[in-house]
Amino acid sequence: MARIVILGAGLGGMSAAYELRDRLGREHAISVIGEGERFSFTPSNPWVAVGWRKPEDIQLPARDYLERRGIAFEPAGAAEVLPDANQVLLRDGRRMDYDYLVIATGPRLAFDEVPGLGPEAGHTQSICTTAHAQKAWLAYQAFLEDPGPIVVGAAPGASCFGPAYEFAMILDADLRKRKLRDRVPITYVSPEPYLGHMGLGGVGDSRGLMEAEFRKRHIRAIANARIVSVEPGRMQVEELDRHGKPEAGHALDFRYAMVLPAFTGVDAVSAAKSLCNPRGFVQVDRHQRNPAHRNVFAAGVCVAIPPVEPTPVPAGAPKTGFMIESMVTAIAHNIADELARQPAEAVATWNAICLADLGDTGMAFVALPQNPPRNLTWTREGKWVRVAKRAFEKYFLAKMRSGNSEPVYEKYVLKALGIERLK
Repeated sequence: MARIVILGAGLGGMSAAYELRDRLGREHAISVIGEGERFSFTPSNPWVAVGWRKPEDIQLPARDYLERRGIAFEPAGAAEVLPDANQVLLRDGRRMDYDYLVIATGPRLAFDEVPGLGPEAGHTQSICTTAHAQKAWLAYQAFLEDPGPIVVGAAPGASCFGPAYEFAMILDADLRKRKLRDRVPITYVSPEPYLGHMGLGGVGDSRGLMEAEFRKRHIRAIANARIVSVEPGRMQVEELDRHGKPEAGHALDFRYAMVLPAFTGVDAVSAAKSLCNPRGFVQVDRHQRNPAHRNVFAAGVCVAIPPVEPTPVPAGAPKTGFMIESMVTAIAHNIADELARQPAEAVATWNAICLADLGDTGMAFVALPQNPPRNLTWTREGKWVRVAKRAFEKYFLAKMRSGNSEPVYEKYVLKALGIERLK
C-alpha cells in the first residue's frame, strides 16, 4: 500500500485527492493537509468583497466530503516539507510519512515586498483569500458611507491579473447601481506593459477590448507601473517607459484600495531548497514531477513557470483553472502508472482559459498554448460569460460535495465556449 500525501486543500488539492482516489481505488492511503477546516472557491472572492456572495456560499467543510471518499484530512497545516526523509512536518509537531507527495498549496502572498501593502500590516485590501475578501467587504461598507477615490491593481511581480480587472469593473457596476459612481474616481495600476496583457502577452484583441471597456467606464489606467509604497490614503507609483526607465511619478490618493500582491512559494515548501527555484516555486518537468525528488509532484500556482516574455516591470504568468485541472490529471495518471510499474508519461497541457465577470458583462479568454505563438487565440465579450462563470461556480462546488473527479473545464467550459475538446 502506497501513502500519498497532498499538501493543500484548494482547487488543485481537492481535485487531486478525488482524481487519485478514483484512479487508484481504496488500495492506497490518501491524505490531504489543509490550512484550516474549509475549502474555498477562490474565483468567487471578488463577489464576496462587494457583498454579492457570503463566505458560506462558496466554502465547504473539507473533512466531511473528503472522508466520505476514504481520504484522510489534516487541518493543522504544514510547517516544513522534508523531501530527503519523505516526510511533511505539521505545525503541531507531528510528522507524516509519504511515498508520493503532491504539492498544491497555492502561493504565499508577498505583501511584504511593497511597504504598506496588504490587509493585515498595510493599508490596502485583498481578494486573494475568502477571509481577505470578507475583510474587503467590511471596508467597502464603511467606504460607502463616505465615498471617494478608489485604486485597484497589482504589485510588481504579480501574476494573477484577472481578479484585479474583475474587481475594478465589478466596483464600477456596483457603484453605478448605488448611484454613487459620480463621486468615485477609479484608477487601475498594473505592472503589465499595457492593458489586457494579463501576464500572457495579450490574448487576441484583449488589449483593444480592455482599453475600450476602461474608456467606457471612465476608469483611469496606469500600466507599466511599479507601486513603490502605500501610506494611509495615499499610494506612491512609479511609471516606467518601455525601456524600463522612470517616466512619471504618481501620488494617488484613495479612500479604498485593493491591490493583488506578487506571489512566492509558501514557507513550508520554499524551505526545501532542492525542490524550488529562488522564488520558492516548485520545479517540475513535463510530467509535473520534481527533477530532484522523483516522488514529489506539484500542480497549480505553486509550480515554477517562467514569464511569457520580459517586461519593464516584472509580470508573472498566471495559472488558470484549466491548467490546474490538466496538471492534476497528469499527476493522477503518472502516480497510477508508477504504482503499476509502468513509465509515467502523462503530460499536462499548459493552456490558459479565463472567464471574467465584469459586473454587468463578461469576457472569456482562451490561449492554446499559454505562450505565443499559439494554435488558438479566442476572446469573446458578453453577458453570457457572467452566466457561464456563475454556472461554473455552482458546478464546481457540487463537484467538491460529490467527490466527482471529472475535469470541469474540458467537458463543460470548452463545450459551452464552442471549442473542440483538447487533446
